[in-house]
Amino acid sequence: MILRHDPIMVAAGPRNLLTDVAGLLVGNAEDERARTGVTVIVPETRTVAALDVRGGAPGTRESDALSPSGLVDTIDALVLAGGSVYGLEAASAVTAWLGARGRGFSLRGAETVAPIVPAAILFDLSNGGDKAWGEAPPYAELGRRAIEAAASDFALGNAGAGRGARAGALKGGLGSASAKTAGGVTVGALAAVNSFGSVLIPGTRTFWAWPFERARELGGQTPPEFPLVDLNLPDDTKLGAARAHTTLAVVACDADLTRLEAQRIAVMAHDGMARAIRPVHTPFDGDVVFALATLKRPLAGPRELAVLEIGAAAADCLARAIARGVYEAAATDGIPAYRGA
Repeated sequence: MILRHDPIMVAAGPRNLLTDVAGLLVGNAEDERARTGVTVIVPETRTVAALDVRGGAPGTRESDALSPSGLVDTIDALVLAGGSVYGLEAASAVTAWLGARGRGFSLRGAETVAPIVPAAILFDLSNGGDKAWGEAPPYAELGRRAIEAAASDFALGNAGAGRGARAGALKGGLGSASAKTAGGVTVGALAAVNSFGSVLIPGTRTFWAWPFERARELGGQTPPEFPLVDLNLPDDTKLGAARAHTTLAVVACDADLTRLEAQRIAVMAHDGMARAIRPVHTPFDGDVVFALATLKRPLAGPRELAVLEIGAAAADCLARAIARGVYEAAATDGIPAYRGA
Protein backbone atom coordinates (compact mmCIF):
# COMPACT_ATOMS: atom_id res chain seq x y z
CA MET A 1 0.00 0.00 0.00
CA ILE A 2 1.36 3.42 -0.95
CA LEU A 3 0.91 5.89 1.88
CA ARG A 4 1.95 9.14 0.15
CA HIS A 5 4.07 10.55 -2.65
CA ASP A 6 5.10 13.93 -1.27
CA PRO A 7 8.66 14.31 0.13
CA ILE A 8 9.19 13.83 3.84
CA MET A 9 11.67 16.69 4.17
CA VAL A 10 11.10 20.07 2.55
CA ALA A 11 13.95 22.42 3.50
CA ALA A 12 16.26 23.44 6.31
CA GLY A 13 14.73 25.61 9.03
CA PRO A 14 15.50 29.33 9.38
CA ARG A 15 18.54 28.75 11.65
CA ASN A 16 19.24 25.19 10.49
CA LEU A 17 19.77 24.37 14.16
CA LEU A 18 18.10 22.22 16.80
CA THR A 19 16.60 25.43 18.21
CA ASP A 20 14.32 25.79 15.19
CA VAL A 21 12.18 23.43 17.28
CA ALA A 22 10.12 25.84 19.38
CA GLY A 23 10.81 25.61 23.09
CA LEU A 24 14.48 24.58 23.02
CA LEU A 25 17.63 26.55 23.82
CA VAL A 26 21.26 25.37 23.57
CA GLY A 27 24.34 26.58 25.44
CA ASN A 28 28.02 25.72 24.96
CA ALA A 29 31.10 26.16 27.12
CA GLU A 30 34.72 25.15 26.45
CA ASP A 31 37.98 24.78 28.34
CA GLU A 32 40.66 25.62 25.78
CA ARG A 33 43.53 24.44 27.96
CA ALA A 34 41.97 21.02 28.47
CA ARG A 35 40.55 20.87 24.91
CA THR A 36 37.11 19.84 26.12
CA GLY A 37 33.64 21.22 26.55
CA VAL A 38 29.98 20.84 27.47
CA THR A 39 26.71 21.39 25.62
CA VAL A 40 23.42 21.85 27.47
CA ILE A 41 19.97 21.63 25.88
CA VAL A 42 17.41 23.56 27.92
CA PRO A 43 13.67 23.17 27.31
CA GLU A 44 11.73 26.36 28.00
CA THR A 45 8.54 24.40 28.70
CA ARG A 46 7.40 20.84 29.42
CA THR A 47 9.31 18.51 27.08
CA VAL A 48 8.97 14.74 26.74
CA ALA A 49 12.23 12.79 26.44
CA ALA A 50 13.34 9.30 25.47
CA LEU A 51 16.66 7.54 24.83
CA ASP A 52 18.10 4.79 22.65
CA VAL A 53 21.67 3.45 23.03
CA ARG A 54 23.32 1.44 20.24
CA GLY A 55 27.05 1.70 20.98
CA GLY A 56 28.92 -0.84 23.08
CA ALA A 57 30.61 1.64 25.45
CA PRO A 58 28.12 4.30 26.58
CA GLY A 59 28.49 6.66 29.51
CA THR A 60 25.18 8.09 30.71
CA ARG A 61 23.36 9.52 33.70
CA GLU A 62 19.64 9.12 34.49
CA SER A 63 19.16 7.03 31.38
CA ASP A 64 16.86 4.63 33.26
CA ALA A 65 14.65 7.58 34.18
CA LEU A 66 13.78 7.90 30.49
CA SER A 67 12.37 4.38 30.30
CA PRO A 68 8.77 4.30 29.04
CA SER A 69 7.84 2.70 32.37
CA GLY A 70 9.43 5.48 34.43
CA LEU A 71 7.55 7.87 36.71
CA VAL A 72 8.56 11.20 35.13
CA ASP A 73 8.15 11.64 31.39
CA THR A 74 9.66 15.13 30.99
CA ILE A 75 13.11 16.62 31.57
CA ASP A 76 14.45 19.95 32.77
CA ALA A 77 17.72 19.89 30.81
CA LEU A 78 19.96 17.55 28.85
CA VAL A 79 23.77 17.53 29.05
CA LEU A 80 26.34 16.33 26.51
CA ALA A 81 29.94 16.49 27.71
CA GLY A 82 33.50 15.57 26.91
CA GLY A 83 35.73 14.19 29.61
CA SER A 84 34.49 10.60 29.75
CA VAL A 85 33.38 9.77 33.32
CA TYR A 86 34.60 13.17 34.59
CA GLY A 87 32.17 14.91 32.25
CA LEU A 88 29.13 13.55 34.08
CA GLU A 89 29.85 16.13 36.79
CA ALA A 90 28.54 18.80 34.40
CA ALA A 91 25.02 17.44 34.89
CA SER A 92 25.30 17.80 38.67
CA ALA A 93 26.12 21.48 38.27
CA VAL A 94 23.23 21.97 35.83
CA THR A 95 20.93 20.20 38.28
CA ALA A 96 21.98 22.53 41.10
CA TRP A 97 21.58 25.59 38.85
CA LEU A 98 18.03 24.59 37.91
CA GLY A 99 17.06 23.59 41.44
CA ALA A 100 18.19 26.95 42.82
CA ARG A 101 15.74 28.56 40.40
CA GLY A 102 12.84 26.31 41.31
CA ARG A 103 12.88 24.25 38.12
CA GLY A 104 12.36 20.55 38.59
CA PHE A 105 10.04 17.76 39.64
CA SER A 106 8.03 18.82 42.64
CA LEU A 107 7.89 16.26 45.45
CA ARG A 108 5.09 16.44 48.00
CA GLY A 109 6.40 17.63 51.35
CA ALA A 110 9.88 18.44 50.03
CA GLU A 111 11.40 21.87 50.51
CA THR A 112 13.08 21.85 47.12
CA VAL A 113 12.49 20.44 43.64
CA ALA A 114 14.31 17.60 41.90
CA PRO A 115 15.48 18.62 38.40
CA ILE A 116 15.58 15.80 35.86
CA VAL A 117 18.86 16.18 33.93
CA PRO A 118 19.95 13.16 31.86
CA ALA A 119 23.46 13.27 30.43
CA ALA A 120 25.85 11.42 28.15
CA ILE A 121 29.61 11.71 27.72
CA LEU A 122 32.22 11.13 25.04
CA PHE A 123 35.91 10.25 25.40
CA ASP A 124 38.30 13.13 24.64
CA LEU A 125 40.93 12.42 27.30
CA SER A 126 43.64 11.62 24.74
CA ASN A 127 43.23 14.59 22.41
CA GLY A 128 46.33 16.55 23.43
CA GLY A 129 44.79 18.90 25.97
CA ASP A 130 46.00 19.34 29.54
CA LYS A 131 44.04 16.87 31.65
CA ALA A 132 46.21 17.20 34.79
CA TRP A 133 43.29 18.57 36.81
CA GLY A 134 43.81 16.35 39.86
CA GLU A 135 40.71 16.46 42.04
CA ALA A 136 39.25 19.51 40.31
CA PRO A 137 38.09 18.59 36.77
CA PRO A 138 36.51 21.55 34.96
CA TYR A 139 33.14 20.04 34.11
CA ALA A 140 31.00 21.48 36.91
CA GLU A 141 32.10 24.99 35.92
CA LEU A 142 31.60 24.17 32.23
CA GLY A 143 28.08 22.94 32.96
CA ARG A 144 27.19 26.16 34.78
CA ARG A 145 28.66 28.31 32.00
CA ALA A 146 26.87 26.31 29.32
CA ILE A 147 23.39 26.59 30.85
CA GLU A 148 23.91 30.29 31.50
CA ALA A 149 24.79 30.70 27.81
CA ALA A 150 21.69 28.87 26.55
CA ALA A 151 20.14 30.70 23.59
CA SER A 152 18.48 30.17 20.22
CA ASP A 153 21.76 30.66 18.36
CA PHE A 154 24.89 28.69 19.21
CA ALA A 155 28.27 27.84 17.70
CA LEU A 156 29.12 24.65 15.81
CA GLY A 157 32.39 22.83 15.13
CA ASN A 158 34.92 23.18 17.97
CA ALA A 159 32.19 24.21 20.39
CA GLY A 160 30.69 22.69 23.51
CA ALA A 161 30.93 18.91 23.68
CA GLY A 162 32.52 18.95 20.23
CA ARG A 163 35.60 20.88 21.37
CA GLY A 164 37.82 17.84 21.87
CA ALA A 165 36.05 15.48 19.49
CA ARG A 166 37.65 13.54 16.66
CA ALA A 167 35.77 11.76 13.85
CA GLY A 168 37.95 8.99 12.51
CA ALA A 169 41.10 10.70 11.21
CA LEU A 170 39.49 14.15 11.08
CA LYS A 171 38.68 16.75 13.72
CA GLY A 172 35.17 16.10 14.93
CA GLY A 173 32.82 18.65 16.38
CA LEU A 174 29.32 19.84 17.19
CA GLY A 175 26.83 19.83 14.34
CA SER A 176 23.16 20.65 13.96
CA ALA A 177 20.45 20.70 11.30
CA SER A 178 16.69 21.13 11.00
CA ALA A 179 13.79 20.69 8.60
CA LYS A 180 10.00 20.65 8.37
CA THR A 181 8.10 17.53 7.48
CA ALA A 182 5.38 17.52 4.86
CA GLY A 183 2.94 17.39 7.77
CA GLY A 184 4.27 20.69 9.15
CA VAL A 185 6.21 19.35 12.13
CA THR A 186 9.57 21.03 12.80
CA VAL A 187 12.36 18.51 13.36
CA GLY A 188 15.92 19.24 14.48
CA ALA A 189 19.08 17.34 15.33
CA LEU A 190 22.30 18.04 17.21
CA ALA A 191 25.38 15.79 17.32
CA ALA A 192 28.75 15.78 19.08
CA VAL A 193 30.79 13.69 16.65
CA ASN A 194 33.67 11.71 18.15
CA SER A 195 33.24 8.54 16.13
CA PHE A 196 35.48 5.53 15.67
CA GLY A 197 34.25 5.32 12.09
CA SER A 198 34.85 7.57 9.11
CA VAL A 199 32.42 10.21 7.85
CA LEU A 200 33.94 10.19 4.34
CA ILE A 201 33.52 7.75 1.46
CA PRO A 202 36.93 6.04 1.07
CA GLY A 203 39.29 7.74 -1.35
CA THR A 204 37.07 10.82 -1.70
CA ARG A 205 36.28 14.19 -0.11
CA THR A 206 32.60 13.28 -0.11
CA PHE A 207 30.63 12.78 3.10
CA TRP A 208 28.63 9.59 3.45
CA ALA A 209 25.74 11.96 4.25
CA TRP A 210 26.10 13.91 0.99
CA PRO A 211 22.63 12.99 -0.44
CA PHE A 212 20.89 14.68 2.50
CA GLU A 213 22.59 18.09 2.32
CA ARG A 214 20.37 21.18 2.43
CA ALA A 215 21.22 24.82 1.65
CA ARG A 216 24.91 24.05 0.96
CA GLU A 217 25.44 23.34 4.67
CA LEU A 218 28.31 21.01 3.69
CA GLY A 219 29.79 23.31 1.07
CA GLY A 220 27.84 21.83 -1.83
CA GLN A 221 28.54 18.10 -1.89
CA THR A 222 28.69 16.22 -5.19
CA PRO A 223 28.27 12.48 -5.80
CA PRO A 224 31.51 10.50 -5.59
CA GLU A 225 33.04 9.51 -8.90
CA PHE A 226 33.39 5.91 -7.74
CA PRO A 227 30.55 5.23 -5.28
CA LEU A 228 31.37 1.54 -4.75
CA VAL A 229 31.91 0.64 -1.09
CA ASP A 230 35.07 -1.18 -0.02
CA LEU A 231 34.00 -3.99 2.30
CA ASN A 232 37.14 -3.53 4.39
CA LEU A 233 37.25 -1.02 7.23
CA PRO A 234 37.99 2.51 5.98
CA ASP A 235 41.62 3.55 6.46
CA ASP A 236 40.63 6.72 8.31
CA THR A 237 39.01 5.13 11.38
CA LYS A 238 40.50 5.33 14.88
CA LEU A 239 41.53 1.67 14.84
CA GLY A 240 44.66 2.38 16.88
CA ALA A 241 42.78 4.24 19.59
CA ALA A 242 40.28 1.75 20.98
CA ARG A 243 37.68 3.20 23.39
CA ALA A 244 38.37 6.81 22.41
CA HIS A 245 35.06 7.23 20.66
CA THR A 246 31.29 7.99 20.79
CA THR A 247 28.79 10.09 18.89
CA LEU A 248 26.20 11.78 21.08
CA ALA A 249 22.99 12.96 19.43
CA VAL A 250 19.74 14.75 20.18
CA VAL A 251 16.75 14.79 17.84
CA ALA A 252 13.72 16.89 18.63
CA CYS A 253 10.34 17.89 17.25
CA ASP A 254 7.53 20.24 18.23
CA ALA A 255 4.82 17.53 18.09
CA ASP A 256 2.81 16.30 21.08
CA LEU A 257 4.40 12.88 21.27
CA THR A 258 4.07 10.43 24.12
CA ARG A 259 7.26 9.07 25.64
CA LEU A 260 6.70 5.74 23.87
CA GLU A 261 6.39 7.55 20.54
CA ALA A 262 9.51 9.58 21.31
CA GLN A 263 11.31 6.31 22.02
CA ARG A 264 10.44 5.12 18.51
CA ILE A 265 11.81 8.40 17.09
CA ALA A 266 15.09 7.79 18.95
CA VAL A 267 15.31 4.27 17.50
CA MET A 268 14.62 5.49 13.95
CA ALA A 269 17.07 8.38 14.29
CA HIS A 270 19.95 5.96 14.79
CA ASP A 271 19.63 5.27 11.07
CA GLY A 272 21.00 8.78 10.58
CA MET A 273 24.22 7.70 12.29
CA ALA A 274 24.43 4.71 9.95
CA ARG A 275 23.97 7.01 6.94
CA ALA A 276 26.75 9.34 8.07
CA ILE A 277 29.42 7.14 9.72
CA ARG A 278 31.05 3.85 8.72
CA PRO A 279 31.37 1.70 10.75
CA VAL A 280 29.01 2.81 13.51
CA HIS A 281 27.60 1.35 16.76
CA THR A 282 30.88 -0.48 17.33
CA PRO A 283 31.98 -2.14 20.58
CA PHE A 284 34.13 0.95 21.25
CA ASP A 285 31.52 3.68 20.58
CA GLY A 286 28.98 4.83 23.13
CA ASP A 287 26.49 5.98 20.49
CA VAL A 288 23.44 7.54 22.14
CA VAL A 289 20.36 9.27 20.70
CA PHE A 290 18.04 11.32 22.89
CA ALA A 291 14.64 12.22 21.44
CA LEU A 292 12.73 15.29 22.66
CA ALA A 293 9.18 16.46 21.93
CA THR A 294 8.17 19.99 22.98
CA LEU A 295 4.42 19.27 22.58
CA LYS A 296 3.68 22.51 20.71
CA ARG A 297 1.89 20.96 17.72
CA PRO A 298 -0.95 18.40 17.78
CA LEU A 299 -0.32 15.47 15.46
CA ALA A 300 -2.49 15.48 12.35
CA GLY A 301 -3.91 12.29 10.89
CA PRO A 302 -3.20 8.76 12.12
CA ARG A 303 -0.59 8.97 14.89
CA GLU A 304 1.39 6.00 13.60
CA LEU A 305 1.90 7.64 10.21
CA ALA A 306 2.88 10.94 11.84
CA VAL A 307 5.47 9.18 14.00
CA LEU A 308 6.79 7.42 10.88
CA GLU A 309 7.22 10.76 9.10
CA ILE A 310 8.90 12.45 12.09
CA GLY A 311 11.25 9.52 12.65
CA ALA A 312 12.34 9.44 9.01
CA ALA A 313 12.97 13.19 9.05
CA ALA A 314 14.89 12.91 12.34
CA ALA A 315 17.21 10.28 10.85
CA ASP A 316 17.92 12.48 7.82
CA CYS A 317 18.49 15.54 10.02
CA LEU A 318 20.88 13.58 12.21
CA ALA A 319 22.92 12.42 9.20
CA ARG A 320 23.23 16.08 8.15
CA ALA A 321 24.11 17.22 11.68
CA ILE A 322 26.90 14.65 11.96
CA ALA A 323 28.49 15.68 8.66
CA ARG A 324 28.06 19.35 9.54
CA GLY A 325 29.82 18.88 12.87
CA VAL A 326 32.91 17.68 11.00
CA TYR A 327 32.51 20.23 8.20
CA GLU A 328 32.42 23.14 10.69
CA ALA A 329 35.33 21.90 12.86
CA ALA A 330 38.78 23.54 12.83
CA ALA A 331 42.11 21.72 13.01
CA THR A 332 43.68 21.48 16.45
CA ASP A 333 46.56 19.62 18.15
CA GLY A 334 47.68 18.07 14.89
CA ILE A 335 44.24 16.67 14.04
CA PRO A 336 43.35 17.84 10.50
CA ALA A 337 40.03 19.48 9.71
CA TYR A 338 37.87 18.54 6.73
CA ARG A 339 38.27 21.95 5.14
CA GLY A 340 41.99 22.05 5.77
CA ALA A 341 42.96 18.45 5.03
